[in-house]
Amino acid sequence: MNSPFPKSSSAAGEGKIIARLQPDGVSGLETITYQYPLKLISPSKPAEDKSVLVFFLSYGGGLVGGDQVDLSIQVHPQAKLTIVTQGHTKVFTSTKPDIVTRQTLRAQVASGGALCLLPDPVQPFAGSVYEQTQIFKLAKDASLCLLDWVTQGRSARGEDWSFVRWLGRNEVWTLPGDDDSGGRLLVRDSLILDSAQAHPQMKTLRESMHAIGIMGTLILRGPLMKSLGDFFLAEFAALPRIGARDWRSENAKKAEVIEGLSAAETWRRDRLKMEKDSGLLWSAALVRGCVVVKFGAPEVEAGRIWIGSMLVQEGSIDEIFGDHAP
Repeated sequence: MNSPFPKSSSAAGEGKIIARLQPDGVSGLETITYQYPLKLISPSKPAEDKSVLVFFLSYGGGLVGGDQVDLSIQVHPQAKLTIVTQGHTKVFTSTKPDIVTRQTLRAQVASGGALCLLPDPVQPFAGSVYEQTQIFKLAKDASLCLLDWVTQGRSARGEDWSFVRWLGRNEVWTLPGDDDSGGRLLVRDSLILDSAQAHPQMKTLRESMHAIGIMGTLILRGPLMKSLGDFFLAEFAALPRIGARDWRSENAKKAEVIEGLSAAETWRRDRLKMEKDSGLLWSAALVRGCVVVKFGAPEVEAGRIWIGSMLVQEGSIDEIFGDHAP
C-alpha cells in the first residue's frame, strides 16, 4: 500500500537548526528537524531568555556502532543559540574495527550572531570506533564558544582508553567577506587516539595518557567571548611556573590569611589548590584571534568542576546566553 505522505528528503541521522532573531528581539528557532538516531529538543522558554536552547540527544543515550550523524546549524544576524546535552554522549562498541561511528557538525554564524556549544563529554566504550568533525564558519563579528572533551570510557568497568580509535577535528573559519575575500582558516585542532601500536616497543594508548582520565579543548572567538578569553589567558599567565617557589616565611603566609583576601583572590587560591590536589593540567593560547584552552585531569569530575568553575567565575556565558548554558 502506498503511503499518502510525501517521502522524507533527509537521510538517517541528518538534522538542521536555524536560529533567527524574532521581531520582539528574542532569539528563536526558524527550523529544527532531525532523523533517527539524532534527536533535537528545544524546550519552551520564557520571553526573557537570552538565547534559544537546544538539547543535542540520541535515542537510547548513545550512538551504536555504525551510526552516522550530520547536523547543520545556521545562526542568523544578532541571534544567539545554545546547544547542550543531558549527559555523556556514549559511543557503543563496534562489532568490527572497520565499522565507524561518525558525527559531523557544520555551523555558520552570521554578523553579530553567537553560538555556544557546551555538551557533556563523549564517552567511548571499549571496542568503539568514533570519528567527529566540527566545522564552524563565522562572520567577522560573530562569536563562538566551543567545548569538546572526551573521557577514558567507563572507568567503573575498568575501561581506560580501551576503545579502538577516536578521531576528533575542530575547524574555525571566517566567512567570505563583502569584498569577495575568501574564507580564512583560523584554527584546525585535531586529536587522534589510536590503540594500534606502530611498533611493539611503543607505548600503548593507555600508557601514553599518563593516568589522564579526561581531556578537553575550549575554543573562544569573537567580540562576545573576548572577556572570557582574556580571563583564561590572564589566569594561565598567573599560574606558578615550573620550579617556582614561595620564598616567604611561615609568618608572612599566616599574615596573608589573617589580613584576608579578596573574593577573586580567595577563589584563585582555592582553584590552584584544587588543580594541584586533583592533578589537573591546563594551558591557554591566543591563535589567530581565537583563544584555545587545553585541559586534562585524572578524574572526569575534576575536569567538570574545573571548567564549570572557570566559566561561572568569569560570568560571560551566563550573562550572554543565560543560566542554562554553564
